[in-house]
Amino acid sequence: MSVKNPEELEVNDIRKYLFFLLDQRACSHSYVNQAVSALKFLCGNVLKQNHLIINIPRPKKERKLPEVLSQNDIPRILQSVNNEKHRAILTLTYSAGLRISEVVHLKIEDIDGERMLIHVRQGKGRNARYTILSREALKVLRNYIKAYRPKTWLFPGGKEGKHLTERSVQKIFERALKKAGIKKDVSIHSLRHSFATHLLENGTDLRYIQELLGHKHSKTTEIYTHVSEKEMRRIQSPLDRLMQQGNNQD
Repeated sequence: MSVKNPEELEVNDIRKYLFFLLDQRACSHSYVNQAVSALKFLCGNVLKQNHLIINIPRPKKERKLPEVLSQNDIPRILQSVNNEKHRAILTLTYSAGLRISEVVHLKIEDIDGERMLIHVRQGKGRNARYTILSREALKVLRNYIKAYRPKTWLFPGGKEGKHLTERSVQKIFERALKKAGIKKDVSIHSLRHSFATHLLENGTDLRYIQELLGHKHSKTTEIYTHVSEKEMRRIQSPLDRLMQQGNNQD
C-alpha cells in the first residue's frame, strides 16, 4: 500500500486499508473494529475530516463455527459410560440432536416407541416439535427405565418432583469425555452440533435437518454446511483437475 500524509487521506484510502487488514493480513473482525475506532478518532478529532469515516461500516461480528465431534468420537464417549441413566442421557442427546434444556424437560410420555418419535415440548421459543427416536437409543432407554423406574420426568433429579439440572448433564458429559480420552474443547451442546453435521455428511437434506433441530430459519441450519469437513475433502481443486486432464492427454 502507498504511504500518504494524514492530510492527503481520501475515503477510498480508508476502505482499501480496512480491506487490506481483513483480506491480506487476515486480521480478526474485532481487530479491524479497533482500527475503525482509531481512524474515527484521527479523522474526527485530529484532522477534523469527519466525512472520511462517517460512512465506513464496521465489520460484522464473526460467527464461530460450532465444535463438532467426529463419527469415531461418539461411540467412544457413549461406551465409556457405565451408569445406565447417564448413558441414556448422552445417547438420547446425540441420537435426536436435542438441546440440553430439551433433554432435561423430557417426560416418559414424550417417548413414542411405536412411531419411533420423541415429542419435544420444551423447545427453544416454547415451540413443540417431533424428532426421531433412534432404535439404538430406544434399547438404551428401555434398559434405563427398567433399572431406574422414573415416574414423571424421564430423567429425574435429586429433589422430589424435579428433573435433572442442565449443569448435572454437563458434568456427566465432561466425565464421559475424560474417560474416553477425548481432549477436544467441546461441551454437551456439541452432541447436537455433531448430530446435524453427521446427518449432513451422510447425505440428509438440509431442510429435514432444520425440521429435526427445530430451527425457525434455514440460515441457522446452514452454518452446518461450513462445518462438514468430510464434504470439504470431497471437493477437488481446479488445479488437480487440470493436471489430471493434462496427464490424460499425454
